[in-house]
Amino acid sequence: MKSKVKVTADKAGNVISVSKNNPEWGHIRVEQTRMVVNDKGFATATRVSALIPGKVEELAAFGFTAGQELGGTIFIKEQTNPFNTETPERDLKVACTSGVICKIGDQAIYRKNFYSENPEKLDETVEHTNKDEITAAYEAVRSTAMQPNTAEFSV
Repeated sequence: MKSKVKVTADKAGNVISVSKNNPEWGHIRVEQTRMVVNDKGFATATRVSALIPGKVEELAAFGFTAGQELGGTIFIKEQTNPFNTETPERDLKVACTSGVICKIGDQAIYRKNFYSENPEKLDETVEHTNKDEITAAYEAVRSTAMQPNTAEFSV
């Protein structure tokens, strides 16, 4: 189950964000709430967002407004090649709070959200193979969190 895709605005009310590197280019941000069912079968509402890039002049001509609903969907695309070779680290798939990069063998997985006008567009995900590394990182954090704070117990 997914909500409609909506155009968002920044705190100043701007729908178009202009690139700092080239003022001819920019993007609009869209978001959607979708149901995600985890491995244990529990459903949660998750908000996903994507950027729609383009020339500022053309984006302005489309007349996007904050809160405007769009047809289509936001989909997730994962792959083992960076989406951007200049800053590949920006799209690395990281296992939540563990800080561990998801991988297939020795290859990192890159993850990015996109908007599609096709409402039937499906996510393109890649299953990671380093589950043991991720589990170990979570266990290390959990065991540290369960240790009493020795400063509280000092005499």
